[in-house]
Amino acid sequence: MFDVEETRGDFPILNKEIYGKPLVYLDSAASAQKPSKVINYIKNFQENDYANVHRGLHFLSNASTDEFESSRKKVKNFINAEREEEIIFTLGATDSINLVAHSLAENFFQKGDEVILTVMEHHSNIVPWHFLRDKCGIKIKWVDCDKQGNISLDDIREATTQKTKFISITQMSNVLGSDIALKEIIKFAHENKILVLVDGCQGISHKETDMKDLDCDFYVFSGHKLYGPTGVGVLYGKYDILKDMPPWRGGGEMIREVSKESVSYADIPSRFEAGTPNIIQAVGLGVAIDYFVSKKNEGLFKHEEEISKYFHNEIQCVKKINVYGEKNITSPMITFTVDGAHPHDIATIIDREGVAIRAGHHCCQPLMKFLNVSSTARASIGMYTNKSDVDIFVKALDKAITFFD
Repeated sequence: MFDVEETRGDFPILNKEIYGKPLVYLDSAASAQKPSKVINYIKNFQENDYANVHRGLHFLSNASTDEFESSRKKVKNFINAEREEEIIFTLGATDSINLVAHSLAENFFQKGDEVILTVMEHHSNIVPWHFLRDKCGIKIKWVDCDKQGNISLDDIREATTQKTKFISITQMSNVLGSDIALKEIIKFAHENKILVLVDGCQGISHKETDMKDLDCDFYVFSGHKLYGPTGVGVLYGKYDILKDMPPWRGGGEMIREVSKESVSYADIPSRFEAGTPNIIQAVGLGVAIDYFVSKKNEGLFKHEEEISKYFHNEIQCVKKINVYGEKNITSPMITFTVDGAHPHDIATIIDREGVAIRAGHHCCQPLMKFLNVSSTARASIGMYTNKSDVDIFVKALDKAITFFD
């Protein structure tokens, strides 16, 4: 059974005080904190086992390579991919999406081809497609959501034409916390020979994610939102698609043979992992996955659902509050504004009470425009969030609102 207090003991930063107040960390959607198991393992790996991977013949290189490739296998099993070769280590989800976009620009997209995005997408899933629009003349088609962040398959269908070749869509909105009906969208896309990329940055840490069940063509996520280190992410791609994609970056490791006249490329995944990889971060991600899976098996998702419902209920009682996606009561994030106060001011004031939240446009400016706001405040939970965190937050928020009365 999941024990939140025992779990909190695994995160040393939660012992920290901010302005003399216990830290209440409600910014996990931006980046999750790290458990001691990950912190200590990375330290031990750097002190005792580190060397460059794949190329060396000595003991440490072999040991480091084993650790690195073990993490790839852990990712494969975690998301239930078919093959280890389908797992590409990147610098993060942003890097993963750029890899896909720029690789497909070489021989997949032609001028006039269409890519469908939703208005909820993070800038990381918008800007790379703008690059392609400028580079090779693709057309971006936009699909709106409703006020709760739901995407209608009928709207996807209406946006689709014979020139539509790609849909790039979030698994869970990082503002509204909505849970997208991906399977029916992916089924429709494949019936029309359209590829689908899913941005799993928020979804991966809050819900079961299975590549064989989801059947998307690409899936991306970042390690730091899954209680692992920054600087590492994952691109999953179906083997039959990845093997025909040209590399994006060039350098060591991704080649088969180099001469003065020509270059031939390695098989996947090496083809997409040019240069010395993010070894330490990838190893750390593997450990984070081990830790996360253990907590998931103890009932993590049920705990988060209970905290989310409690959070949504408590914040609705606060005066002058406007909650966006208020019907998403199991969402791990609560996005709101306060009448008569700027979100930045609210976040700054409650910070003095030791409460860490986010304020701004959350890298979702098209969604902010759709919601008719310039910015919002956002509190988001992690596995270590308890009801006391929520109570302290609400008390601090009430204090901040009183300040503006």
